[in-house]
Parts: sequence; structure tokens; C-alpha cells
Amino acid sequence: MPLMQDLGGQMWKEYAKADSRYMTIEPFVVSMETVTAVFWGPLSYIIAWMILVKSPYRHPTQILVSMGQFYGDVLYYGTSILEDYYNGRSYSRPEGYYYWGYFIFLNAFWIAIPAYCMYQSSSAFVTAFRKSESQSEKKKL
Repeated sequence: MPLMQDLGGQMWKEYAKADSRYMTIEPFVVSMETVTAVFWGPLSYIIAWMILVKSPYRHPTQILVSMGQFYGDVLYYGTSILEDYYNGRSYSRPEGYYYWGYFIFLNAFWIAIPAYCMYQSSSAFVTAFRKSESQSEKKKL
């Protein structure tokens, strides 16, 4: 990516100012981005299709992908913050807007959106189970 001059390469380099691990072959970031690209990305397109066709499999798949994204972002924040705290190694430039704007704010979407999707699917599960239980109770009577 450091040699890329197109828009994607430039955006990647700009984000790397908030997290320099993106300009190296840092094992955690490579692993996390690989899982995202290979699993969460394609499954997100499948979830979008499931929403369109109203598939009942949307909710378990949505919870799986959302939990993976959520967990990945918690680890992403955690590894960087703990590295700074314990070893004094910051991966962000010293200007506050790189850390707070790029690193914290932009990545917070990967916490908030999956959390909402997990809540949405969990609510659908609860509604379905309550409906199923009430129907089975009516059959017993």
C-alpha cells in the first residue's frame, strides 16, 4: 500500500497516520483484516440479500457477523491502547485529531452498528420464541 498512488492507496496512507500498524506487516492487523475480507465482507453481502428476500436465516448470520466485527474492534482498540499503556508505544501521530478523529471515532462505527444489529436480531429471536411458546401453550389447552 505505501507505493499506491490511487485514491484507495492515499486513503490507506492517511488512515495509517492514526494507526501506523497499517503501514507494516503487523500480525494482529493482518489477521484481523484477513478475517474481515474473507468472512465478514462476503457474509455481509449475503445478509443484505437475506434481508431483501426476508430469509429467516438472516438473524443468526447477522449475529455471527456482528459479533465478529464487534469482537475484532474491541481487540483492535485493546491491542493498541494496551501497547501504549504498558510499553509506551503509540501507533498514532501526536496530533489529537488523528487519534480521536480517525482511530477512536471512525472505528466506533464498527462497535455501534454491530451492537445495533445484534440487538435487532436478538429482539427478533425473543419475539419468535415468545410467539412459539404462546402457541404451544394454546395447543396444550
